[in-house]
Amino acid sequence: MERKILHIDMDAFFAAVEQHDNPDYFGKPVIVGADPRGRGVVSTCSYEARKFGIHSAQPIGEAYRLCPQGIFLPVRGERYAQVSRCIMQLLSEYTPLIEPLSLDEAFLDLTGSEKIFGSSAEIGKRIVKDIQRKLGLSASIGIASNKFLAKLASDLQKPHGFVIITPENVGELLDGLKVNRLWGVGPKTEAHLQQLGIETIGMLRRSDPEVLAANFGEVGLQLYLLAHGQDDRPVLPEEAAKSIGHEITFQVDTGDRSFLAGVLLWLSDQVARRLRQQSCKGRIITVKIRDCNFKTLTKRTTLTEATDFEEQIYSEALKLVQQAAWGINRVRLLGVSVSGFGSEGGTQLGLFEEEQPMLQCACAHRDLGKLHQTVDRLRDRFGEGIITKGTILHVKSKVDRSNEPE
Repeated sequence: MERKILHIDMDAFFAAVEQHDNPDYFGKPVIVGADPRGRGVVSTCSYEARKFGIHSAQPIGEAYRLCPQGIFLPVRGERYAQVSRCIMQLLSEYTPLIEPLSLDEAFLDLTGSEKIFGSSAEIGKRIVKDIQRKLGLSASIGIASNKFLAKLASDLQKPHGFVIITPENVGELLDGLKVNRLWGVGPKTEAHLQQLGIETIGMLRRSDPEVLAANFGEVGLQLYLLAHGQDDRPVLPEEAAKSIGHEITFQVDTGDRSFLAGVLLWLSDQVARRLRQQSCKGRIITVKIRDCNFKTLTKRTTLTEATDFEEQIYSEALKLVQQAAWGINRVRLLGVSVSGFGSEGGTQLGLFEEEQPMLQCACAHRDLGKLHQTVDRLRDRFGEGIITKGTILHVKSKVDRSNEPE
Protein backbone atom coordinates (compact mmCIF):
# COMPACT_ATOMS: atom_id res chain seq x y z
CA MET A 1 0.00 0.00 0.00
CA GLU A 2 1.36 3.41 -0.95
CA ARG A 3 1.85 5.59 2.10
CA LYS A 4 -0.02 8.88 2.34
CA ILE A 5 2.05 11.40 4.29
CA LEU A 6 0.82 14.93 4.97
CA HIS A 7 3.08 17.76 6.07
CA ILE A 8 1.43 20.82 7.57
CA ASP A 9 3.30 24.08 7.99
CA MET A 10 1.55 27.09 9.50
CA ASP A 11 1.95 30.33 7.56
CA ALA A 12 4.13 32.89 9.40
CA PHE A 13 2.95 31.29 12.63
CA PHE A 14 4.14 33.68 15.37
CA ALA A 15 3.20 36.77 13.36
CA ALA A 16 -0.14 35.25 12.36
CA VAL A 17 -1.01 34.59 16.01
CA GLU A 18 -0.17 38.21 16.84
CA GLN A 19 -2.37 39.46 13.99
CA HIS A 20 -5.19 37.19 15.13
CA ASP A 21 -4.94 38.38 18.73
CA ASN A 22 -4.79 42.05 17.68
CA PRO A 23 -6.89 42.74 14.55
CA ASP A 24 -5.24 46.18 14.22
CA TYR A 25 -2.13 44.34 13.00
CA PHE A 26 -3.90 42.76 10.00
CA GLY A 27 -2.34 43.76 6.69
CA LYS A 28 0.63 45.40 8.40
CA PRO A 29 4.28 44.34 8.59
CA VAL A 30 4.63 42.46 11.88
CA ILE A 31 8.10 41.40 13.05
CA VAL A 32 8.38 39.03 16.01
CA GLY A 33 11.73 38.72 17.73
CA ALA A 34 14.21 40.69 19.75
CA ASP A 35 14.02 44.36 20.70
CA PRO A 36 14.97 46.37 17.57
CA ARG A 37 17.26 48.44 19.78
CA GLY A 38 19.21 45.32 20.74
CA ARG A 39 21.37 42.74 18.99
CA GLY A 40 18.96 39.82 18.65
CA VAL A 41 17.33 38.37 15.56
CA VAL A 42 13.95 38.06 13.86
CA SER A 43 12.05 34.93 14.94
CA THR A 44 9.46 35.27 12.19
CA CYS A 45 7.56 37.98 10.37
CA SER A 46 4.30 38.45 8.49
CA TYR A 47 4.17 38.22 4.71
CA GLU A 48 3.63 41.98 4.61
CA ALA A 49 7.02 42.41 6.29
CA ARG A 50 8.70 39.98 3.92
CA LYS A 51 8.00 42.37 1.05
CA PHE A 52 10.59 44.66 2.64
CA GLY A 53 13.25 41.93 2.56
CA ILE A 54 12.82 40.82 6.16
CA HIS A 55 13.23 37.14 7.02
CA SER A 56 13.75 34.78 9.94
CA ALA A 57 17.15 34.77 11.67
CA GLN A 58 17.93 38.21 10.26
CA PRO A 59 19.62 40.65 12.68
CA ILE A 60 16.85 42.69 14.25
CA GLY A 61 18.70 45.94 13.61
CA GLU A 62 18.82 45.21 9.89
CA ALA A 63 15.09 44.45 9.91
CA TYR A 64 14.42 47.80 11.55
CA ARG A 65 16.49 49.63 8.93
CA LEU A 66 14.54 47.90 6.16
CA CYS A 67 11.14 48.60 7.72
CA PRO A 68 11.19 51.19 10.52
CA GLN A 69 7.41 51.52 10.27
CA GLY A 70 6.97 47.82 11.07
CA ILE A 71 5.31 46.53 14.23
CA PHE A 72 8.08 44.95 16.31
CA LEU A 73 6.82 42.53 18.97
CA PRO A 74 8.52 40.28 21.54
CA VAL A 75 8.24 36.51 21.34
CA ARG A 76 5.28 35.21 23.38
CA GLY A 77 6.34 31.62 23.71
CA GLU A 78 3.61 30.52 26.08
CA ARG A 79 0.88 31.87 23.78
CA TYR A 80 2.35 30.19 20.69
CA ALA A 81 2.69 26.90 22.59
CA GLN A 82 -0.96 27.18 23.63
CA VAL A 83 -2.11 27.64 20.03
CA SER A 84 0.21 24.84 18.92
CA ARG A 85 -1.43 22.45 21.37
CA CYS A 86 -4.82 23.34 19.87
CA ILE A 87 -3.49 22.61 16.39
CA MET A 88 -2.01 19.26 17.42
CA GLN A 89 -5.26 18.32 19.14
CA LEU A 90 -7.17 19.11 15.97
CA LEU A 91 -4.76 17.00 13.90
CA SER A 92 -5.15 14.08 16.30
CA GLU A 93 -8.79 13.80 15.26
CA TYR A 94 -7.62 12.34 11.94
CA THR A 95 -4.69 10.11 12.94
CA PRO A 96 -2.64 9.15 15.99
CA LEU A 97 0.49 9.04 13.82
CA ILE A 98 1.64 12.64 14.22
CA GLU A 99 5.28 13.71 14.33
CA PRO A 100 5.63 17.36 15.42
CA LEU A 101 8.75 19.07 14.07
CA SER A 102 8.19 22.34 15.91
CA LEU A 103 5.31 24.39 17.28
CA ASP A 104 4.01 25.12 13.79
CA GLU A 105 4.67 22.08 11.63
CA ALA A 106 4.16 18.33 11.72
CA PHE A 107 4.01 15.15 9.68
CA LEU A 108 0.85 13.02 9.63
CA ASP A 109 0.61 9.46 8.34
CA LEU A 110 -2.86 9.25 6.79
CA THR A 111 -2.43 5.83 5.18
CA GLY A 112 -4.87 4.15 7.54
CA SER A 113 -7.14 7.18 7.91
CA GLU A 114 -8.45 7.25 4.35
CA LYS A 115 -10.89 4.41 5.00
CA ILE A 116 -12.52 6.50 7.72
CA PHE A 117 -12.27 10.12 6.57
CA GLY A 118 -11.91 9.88 2.80
CA SER A 119 -8.88 10.56 0.63
CA SER A 120 -5.77 12.25 1.99
CA ALA A 121 -6.62 15.29 -0.15
CA GLU A 122 -10.06 15.51 1.45
CA ILE A 123 -8.54 15.19 4.91
CA GLY A 124 -6.01 17.91 4.12
CA LYS A 125 -8.76 20.29 3.00
CA ARG A 126 -10.75 19.57 6.15
CA ILE A 127 -7.72 20.29 8.31
CA VAL A 128 -7.13 23.65 6.61
CA LYS A 129 -10.78 24.62 7.05
CA ASP A 130 -10.84 23.48 10.69
CA ILE A 131 -7.77 25.53 11.56
CA GLN A 132 -9.13 28.61 9.81
CA ARG A 133 -12.57 28.27 11.39
CA LYS A 134 -11.49 27.40 14.93
CA LEU A 135 -8.23 29.34 15.25
CA GLY A 136 -8.38 31.99 12.53
CA LEU A 137 -5.02 30.91 11.10
CA SER A 138 -3.85 29.67 7.72
CA ALA A 139 -1.69 26.68 6.89
CA SER A 140 0.10 25.20 3.91
CA ILE A 141 -0.28 21.50 3.14
CA GLY A 142 1.91 19.04 1.25
CA ILE A 143 0.82 15.47 0.53
CA ALA A 144 3.01 12.73 -0.92
CA SER A 145 4.13 9.14 -0.42
CA ASN A 146 6.99 10.06 1.94
CA LYS A 147 8.19 12.70 4.38
CA PHE A 148 10.73 14.37 2.11
CA LEU A 149 8.29 14.95 -0.72
CA ALA A 150 5.46 16.00 1.61
CA LYS A 151 7.62 18.63 3.29
CA LEU A 152 8.91 19.86 -0.05
CA ALA A 153 5.34 20.10 -1.36
CA SER A 154 4.10 22.21 1.56
CA ASP A 155 6.74 24.83 0.80
CA LEU A 156 6.15 25.16 -2.95
CA GLN A 157 3.19 27.55 -2.89
CA LYS A 158 3.23 29.28 0.52
CA PRO A 159 1.16 30.89 1.91
CA HIS A 160 -2.13 28.97 1.66
CA GLY A 161 -0.35 26.26 -0.31
CA PHE A 162 -1.94 22.90 -1.09
CA VAL A 163 0.28 20.69 -3.23
CA ILE A 164 -0.01 16.95 -3.86
CA ILE A 165 2.98 15.09 -5.29
CA THR A 166 2.15 11.85 -7.08
CA PRO A 167 4.27 9.35 -9.02
CA GLU A 168 2.94 11.02 -12.18
CA ASN A 169 4.04 14.59 -11.37
CA VAL A 170 7.06 14.04 -9.11
CA GLY A 171 9.58 14.34 -11.93
CA GLU A 172 7.97 17.49 -13.29
CA LEU A 173 7.93 19.16 -9.88
CA LEU A 174 11.45 18.17 -8.86
CA ASP A 175 13.36 18.55 -12.11
CA GLY A 176 13.73 22.33 -12.15
CA LEU A 177 14.31 22.87 -8.43
CA LYS A 178 17.75 23.87 -7.21
CA VAL A 179 19.71 21.16 -5.41
CA ASN A 180 19.65 23.22 -2.21
CA ARG A 181 16.00 22.19 -1.80
CA LEU A 182 17.25 18.73 -0.81
CA TRP A 183 17.80 17.94 2.86
CA GLY A 184 21.48 18.05 3.71
CA VAL A 185 22.52 20.41 0.91
CA GLY A 186 24.04 23.58 2.37
CA PRO A 187 26.09 26.20 0.51
CA LYS A 188 29.30 24.15 0.45
CA THR A 189 27.64 20.96 -0.78
CA GLU A 190 25.74 23.00 -3.36
CA ALA A 191 29.00 24.56 -4.57
CA HIS A 192 30.62 21.12 -4.77
CA LEU A 193 27.69 19.79 -6.81
CA GLN A 194 27.87 22.79 -9.12
CA GLN A 195 31.55 22.02 -9.71
CA LEU A 196 30.37 18.62 -10.95
CA GLY A 197 27.91 20.37 -13.26
CA ILE A 198 24.89 19.57 -11.09
CA GLU A 199 22.63 22.53 -10.37
CA THR A 200 19.10 21.10 -10.25
CA ILE A 201 17.47 18.06 -8.68
CA GLY A 202 16.73 16.72 -12.15
CA MET A 203 20.43 16.87 -13.05
CA LEU A 204 21.29 15.12 -9.79
CA ARG A 205 18.78 12.36 -10.53
CA ARG A 206 20.44 11.71 -13.87
CA SER A 207 23.94 11.63 -12.34
CA ASP A 208 26.08 8.55 -11.85
CA PRO A 209 25.62 7.35 -8.24
CA GLU A 210 29.20 6.07 -8.20
CA VAL A 211 30.46 9.57 -8.95
CA LEU A 212 28.32 10.97 -6.14
CA ALA A 213 29.59 8.33 -3.72
CA ALA A 214 33.19 9.05 -4.69
CA ASN A 215 32.72 12.75 -4.02
CA PHE A 216 30.36 12.75 -1.03
CA GLY A 217 30.47 9.25 0.44
CA GLU A 218 27.25 7.96 1.97
CA VAL A 219 25.74 11.45 1.78
CA GLY A 220 26.01 11.35 -2.01
CA LEU A 221 23.95 8.17 -2.18
CA GLN A 222 21.35 9.65 0.16
CA LEU A 223 21.06 12.72 -2.06
CA TYR A 224 20.71 10.45 -5.10
CA LEU A 225 17.75 8.66 -3.47
CA LEU A 226 16.11 11.94 -2.46
CA ALA A 227 16.50 13.24 -6.01
CA HIS A 228 14.50 10.19 -7.10
CA GLY A 229 11.84 11.02 -4.52
CA GLN A 230 12.74 8.06 -2.31
CA ASP A 231 12.52 8.34 1.47
CA ASP A 232 11.37 5.42 3.61
CA ARG A 233 11.55 7.03 7.07
CA PRO A 234 8.39 6.42 9.11
CA VAL A 235 6.32 9.09 10.82
CA LEU A 236 7.29 8.87 14.49
CA PRO A 237 4.74 10.10 17.02
CA GLU A 238 6.16 12.51 19.59
CA GLU A 239 6.22 9.93 22.35
CA ALA A 240 8.25 7.65 20.07
CA ALA A 241 10.86 10.27 19.22
CA LYS A 242 14.25 8.63 19.54
CA SER A 243 16.40 11.70 20.09
CA ILE A 244 16.52 15.46 20.28
CA GLY A 245 19.49 17.15 18.68
CA HIS A 246 20.97 20.05 16.78
CA GLU A 247 23.79 20.23 14.26
CA ILE A 248 25.50 22.87 12.21
CA THR A 249 27.30 22.72 8.87
CA PHE A 250 30.09 25.25 8.46
CA GLN A 251 30.44 27.11 5.20
CA VAL A 252 34.21 26.99 5.67
CA ASP A 253 35.83 23.91 7.21
CA THR A 254 37.50 24.85 10.47
CA GLY A 255 40.20 23.47 12.72
CA ASP A 256 39.80 26.17 15.39
CA ARG A 257 39.23 24.01 18.48
CA SER A 258 38.32 26.98 20.67
CA PHE A 259 35.63 28.05 18.22
CA LEU A 260 34.37 24.47 17.88
CA ALA A 261 34.12 24.16 21.66
CA GLY A 262 32.02 27.32 21.68
CA VAL A 263 29.77 25.89 18.98
CA LEU A 264 29.44 22.71 21.03
CA LEU A 265 28.27 24.81 23.99
CA TRP A 266 25.72 26.57 21.78
CA LEU A 267 24.39 23.28 20.42
CA SER A 268 24.18 21.82 23.94
CA ASP A 269 22.21 24.87 25.06
CA GLN A 270 19.75 24.45 22.18
CA VAL A 271 19.29 20.73 22.84
CA ALA A 272 18.69 21.26 26.56
CA ARG A 273 16.13 23.97 25.80
CA ARG A 274 14.18 21.63 23.52
CA LEU A 275 14.39 18.82 26.07
CA ARG A 276 12.80 21.02 28.72
CA GLN A 277 10.17 22.31 26.28
CA GLN A 278 9.12 18.72 25.60
CA SER A 279 9.47 17.65 29.26
CA CYS A 280 12.11 15.10 28.29
CA LYS A 281 15.30 13.94 29.96
CA GLY A 282 17.82 11.62 28.34
CA ARG A 283 20.72 9.43 29.41
CA ILE A 284 22.54 8.96 26.09
CA ILE A 285 24.60 11.88 24.75
CA THR A 286 25.90 11.61 21.19
CA VAL A 287 28.22 13.86 19.21
CA LYS A 288 28.55 13.82 15.44
CA ILE A 289 31.58 15.10 13.55
CA ARG A 290 31.92 15.27 9.78
CA ASP A 291 35.33 16.26 8.45
CA CYS A 292 36.45 18.02 5.29
CA ASN A 293 36.59 14.66 3.49
CA PHE A 294 32.90 13.99 4.34
CA LYS A 295 33.88 11.23 6.76
CA THR A 296 31.34 11.09 9.58
CA LEU A 297 32.28 10.03 13.11
CA THR A 298 29.84 9.53 16.00
CA LYS A 299 30.68 9.03 19.67
CA ARG A 300 28.26 8.49 22.55
CA THR A 301 28.19 8.02 26.27
CA THR A 302 25.49 6.85 28.69
CA LEU A 303 24.84 8.67 31.97
CA THR A 304 23.71 7.04 35.19
CA GLU A 305 20.97 9.66 35.54
CA ALA A 306 18.89 11.32 32.82
CA THR A 307 19.43 15.05 32.29
CA ASP A 308 18.07 18.14 30.56
CA PHE A 309 20.88 20.44 31.79
CA GLU A 310 23.07 22.03 29.12
CA GLU A 311 25.99 22.10 31.54
CA GLN A 312 26.07 18.31 31.79
CA ILE A 313 25.33 17.77 28.11
CA TYR A 314 28.18 20.09 27.14
CA SER A 315 30.61 18.55 29.63
CA GLU A 316 30.02 15.03 28.31
CA ALA A 317 29.95 16.13 24.66
CA LEU A 318 33.27 17.95 25.07
CA LYS A 319 34.86 14.81 26.52
CA LEU A 320 33.60 12.81 23.55
CA VAL A 321 34.97 15.13 20.88
CA GLN A 322 38.29 15.39 22.68
CA GLN A 323 38.50 11.61 22.83
CA ALA A 324 37.88 11.59 19.10
CA ALA A 325 40.53 14.30 18.63
CA TRP A 326 37.82 16.38 16.92
CA GLY A 327 37.99 13.95 14.01
CA ILE A 328 41.66 14.93 13.47
CA ASN A 329 40.91 16.74 10.20
CA ARG A 330 39.27 20.12 9.75
CA VAL A 331 35.60 19.97 10.74
CA ARG A 332 32.71 20.50 8.34
CA LEU A 333 29.75 19.54 10.56
CA LEU A 334 29.27 19.31 14.30
CA GLY A 335 26.19 17.96 16.07
CA VAL A 336 24.92 17.06 19.55
CA SER A 337 21.91 14.91 20.42
CA VAL A 338 20.34 13.38 23.52
CA SER A 339 18.37 10.12 23.56
CA GLY A 340 17.49 7.35 25.97
CA PHE A 341 14.25 8.91 27.17
CA GLY A 342 11.79 7.41 29.61
CA SER A 343 14.40 5.87 31.89
CA GLU A 344 15.85 8.50 34.13
CA GLY A 345 17.65 6.08 36.38
CA GLY A 346 18.58 7.39 39.78
CA THR A 347 21.38 8.21 42.11
CA GLN A 348 21.69 5.72 44.96
CA LEU A 349 23.77 6.31 48.09
CA GLY A 350 26.74 3.97 48.31
CA LEU A 351 26.91 1.74 51.36
CA PHE A 352 29.64 3.78 53.04
CA GLU A 353 29.01 7.21 51.50
CA GLU A 354 28.19 10.12 53.73
CA GLU A 355 24.66 11.43 53.33
CA GLN A 356 25.43 15.14 53.78
CA PRO A 357 27.51 15.64 50.57
CA MET A 358 24.81 13.85 48.59
CA LEU A 359 22.12 16.08 50.06
CA GLN A 360 24.18 19.13 49.18
CA CYS A 361 24.53 17.84 45.62
CA ALA A 362 20.77 17.27 45.40
CA CYS A 363 20.09 20.82 46.64
CA ALA A 364 22.51 22.25 44.10
CA HIS A 365 20.79 20.20 41.38
CA ARG A 366 17.37 21.60 42.37
CA ASP A 367 18.75 25.16 42.44
CA LEU A 368 20.19 24.73 38.94
CA GLY A 369 16.85 23.36 37.76
CA LYS A 370 15.05 26.41 39.14
CA LEU A 371 17.56 28.67 37.39
CA HIS A 372 16.88 26.93 34.06
CA GLN A 373 13.12 27.27 34.55
CA THR A 374 13.50 31.00 35.20
CA VAL A 375 15.70 31.51 32.13
CA ASP A 376 13.28 29.47 29.99
CA ARG A 377 10.36 31.65 31.08
CA LEU A 378 12.29 34.80 30.21
CA ARG A 379 13.22 33.41 26.80
CA ASP A 380 9.62 32.36 26.15
CA ARG A 381 8.44 35.86 26.92
CA PHE A 382 11.18 38.06 25.47
CA GLY A 383 12.97 35.88 22.91
CA GLU A 384 15.96 33.56 22.89
CA GLY A 385 18.48 36.39 22.97
CA ILE A 386 17.27 37.96 26.22
CA ILE A 387 19.72 35.83 28.27
CA THR A 388 22.65 33.98 26.79
CA LYS A 389 26.21 33.04 27.63
CA GLY A 390 28.96 35.34 26.39
CA THR A 391 30.71 32.49 24.61
CA ILE A 392 27.53 31.55 22.77
CA LEU A 393 26.93 35.18 21.77
CA HIS A 394 30.44 35.38 20.31
CA VAL A 395 30.08 32.07 18.48
CA LYS A 396 26.64 32.95 17.08
CA SER A 397 27.97 36.25 15.82
CA LYS A 398 30.80 34.49 14.00
CA VAL A 399 28.48 31.81 12.62
CA ASP A 400 25.91 34.38 11.49
CA ARG A 401 28.60 36.13 9.47
CA SER A 402 30.02 33.12 7.70
CA ASN A 403 28.06 29.93 8.32
CA GLU A 404 24.67 28.33 7.82
CA PRO A 405 22.90 26.62 10.76
CA GLU A 406 20.84 23.55 9.80
